[in-house]
Amino acid sequence: MRETMTRTAARRLAVQLVFAAAAGTDLSVEDFFQSDYYSALPPEDELFAEAPDEKQRAYITALVEGVAGHVNELDGYIEKYSRGWKLNRISRTALSVLRCALYEILYMDEEDVPDSVAVNEAVELAKGFDEPETVSFINGILGSFLRERETAE
Repeated sequence: MRETMTRTAARRLAVQLVFAAAAGTDLSVEDFFQSDYYSALPPEDELFAEAPDEKQRAYITALVEGVAGHVNELDGYIEKYSRGWKLNRISRTALSVLRCALYEILYMDEEDVPDSVAVNEAVELAKGFDEPETVSFINGILGSFLRERETAE
């Protein structure tokens, strides 16, 4: 059970860093993991109670840097499957969740992050940040992407 919780927390941190990058902050993953920066984060959020271990850091770094390196491709999929919505109409939080989930589906090892886990985790993350309609929107985009990819294979 600990591994799932660890990955969930790491994914949540990654989404927050992807959000920060989309918002134009100059915080790098390396800056984020500096002990003085991390220890200065709000202690009331259990996510920041303990710094990520090396495995979590590697996963977060791979996800955040992967999203940054493929953002145009990921955004193309989001626009395609959002059926008529432009990216500027989608909340930054939803975009961050979608970008991370799509990157996991497309580029992370299926044995490490199964597609169904990437979708379920994205939906659960969105529930903590957005309205139910946005959660359904995220689920719909990811579901449509997976269905079309499955039929293409």
